[in-house]
Amino acid sequence: MGLIDDAAFLLLSTVAILSGWRVFATDSMVRASFLLMMSFIAVGLIMLLLAAPYIGLATVFMMAVEMMVMALFMVMFMMNPAGLNPMMMVHQHQLAIGAGVFAFVGLTAAVLFTDLPDDRVDPGAPVVHDLGVELLGNSMLIFETAGVTLLATMVGAVVLSSRSGRFGAADEGSRPPGLEVGGEPAGRQPVQGGGGHHHHH
Repeated sequence: MGLIDDAAFLLLSTVAILSGWRVFATDSMVRASFLLMMSFIAVGLIMLLLAAPYIGLATVFMMAVEMMVMALFMVMFMMNPAGLNPMMMVHQHQLAIGAGVFAFVGLTAAVLFTDLPDDRVDPGAPVVHDLGVELLGNSMLIFETAGVTLLATMVGAVVLSSRSGRFGAADEGSRPPGLEVGGEPAGRQPVQGGGGHHHHH
């Protein structure tokens, strides 16, 4: 790796670590989704630097779509409006810290003490093509179907989370739940006597 590759590796590693840490430090599910997507994209780009294009591109494409779907579902179904209001993102703090430290030490030891193979692959070998055929040769239809299903899910999430509906404003006459028991309703309040469509009977 040259000087530019080293600098790109350090930059992407910093982005991946900081955004991964912010996933647990932020107080919003939606922000956590986008921060996690940023961390995965940085890891995928590191895979590209390490000459693993299949894993790198698969990580970028799959994690980007997955995090977008998760963020849309947070907006749709979170009682906390749009998942943007402050909330605790981490539970069982001591167990979480212990598990994180254990995983970090274990993975670091595996990287440092594993005798990795050094038999280089022929640069002219169609590695990505052969790997794609091996992994997806008998499952391409399933993956294509899953992709269309995810796209339909994203479109449906946007439609269902829209305020306007066929028969007027979706929140007309509704009352969002409060953030606290007996508290004021959270989020946007319906406008009394305004908005929506007038219907003729």
